[in-house]
Amino acid sequence: MKYVVVLYDGMADYPVPALDGKTPMMCAKKPLFDSLAQKSEVGLVKTVHDSLKPGSDVANMSVMGFDPLKYYTGRSPLEAVSIGVKLRDDDVTLRCNLVTLSDEESYGDKTMVDYSAGDISSEEAAELIKAVQAAFGSDKFTYYSGVSYRHCLVVREGTTDLGNMTPPHDISGRVVGEYLSTHENAAELIDMMKKSYDVLKDHPVNKKRIAEGKRPGNSIWLWGEGNKPILPTFESLYGIKGSVISAVDLLKGIGLSAEMNVPEVEGATGYIDTNFEGKAKCALQELEKGADLVYIHIEAPDECGHRNEPENKVRSIELIDERVLSILLEGLEKYDDYKIMILPDHPTPIVTKTHARDPVPYMIYHKSAPVKGVDTINEETAKATGNFIEHGADIMKHFIQ
Repeated sequence: MKYVVVLYDGMADYPVPALDGKTPMMCAKKPLFDSLAQKSEVGLVKTVHDSLKPGSDVANMSVMGFDPLKYYTGRSPLEAVSIGVKLRDDDVTLRCNLVTLSDEESYGDKTMVDYSAGDISSEEAAELIKAVQAAFGSDKFTYYSGVSYRHCLVVREGTTDLGNMTPPHDISGRVVGEYLSTHENAAELIDMMKKSYDVLKDHPVNKKRIAEGKRPGNSIWLWGEGNKPILPTFESLYGIKGSVISAVDLLKGIGLSAEMNVPEVEGATGYIDTNFEGKAKCALQELEKGADLVYIHIEAPDECGHRNEPENKVRSIELIDERVLSILLEGLEKYDDYKIMILPDHPTPIVTKTHARDPVPYMIYHKSAPVKGVDTINEETAKATGNFIEHGADIMKHFIQ
């Protein structure tokens, strides 16, 4: 038996005025997804416990079968593992975004123009993080460059008691002052954020980006604090070997921490321009090499939700159908039996531009045991089935068994 999970990050949504009150799932032309749903178990799963923030870290851990209430130690430590940082037990890590802020004189008066610095390239970002490390690096603080706008700060003998370190994608278009933690333990971190604007605003990388009409990475933004991960191995929990395919450090970090195989896919960007076909082909290669389960994470719908891009969110769902599912389904036919599960990790509603904790639609197709499903899958048709998995981390066991 082979198992495939296709995770459309942030796909679920609320009705969107720009889409005539429909959700992107309702609008998208997704014939393969719908054809599978017609012969699959379909329902809703609550991936984020009410006591936890609805992030991709918590939600993906749930879908992968790791109970966040038991295993979650923060987002950034998982990203640090992916980057290759060797963490000590007393280390605290933080996500370090490169962001674009407006140019008001006082830092607190600036607006969060872009939480991703215009999808800055990894090469450009590495130069900016190098400048940040030169300015603020010490025995206590070390900055590591990651992918695109996503980077990492490690604090030796740090604390996670920092007050509210707000995710930058939660405050797009807002003045940042009221979202800066005032906790005394965060004072040094907030000071580095403020000073980073002067370090970066006239950096040659940013001057070049501005000249090319691109947004500069003119500040760091620290958030997502956590401690060294404590995940068990995937194989020890489920008795099968797994692989994770993703463009983002968070998912790679979860996979590596759980001793799953994490191959690289050239051209995987985490946005709508990603190498969709490469991810699908890589998944099939992992199965051929001996993996029992592959977890394919596709970030594009989530990014489109954060950016208030309804048409692109619809199109990203369609592209996964055209360029991922088409390859997967053809390649899986060689196996006597397989199961495929398709779902988002959480909603990323266009109208709020941030994550939500509402239950999300899922479908599970079993080649040798098809069942009556729904004509087309979306938030409402999934709810109408009455199938509901209340504890998100149970879905992996349900899928495998």
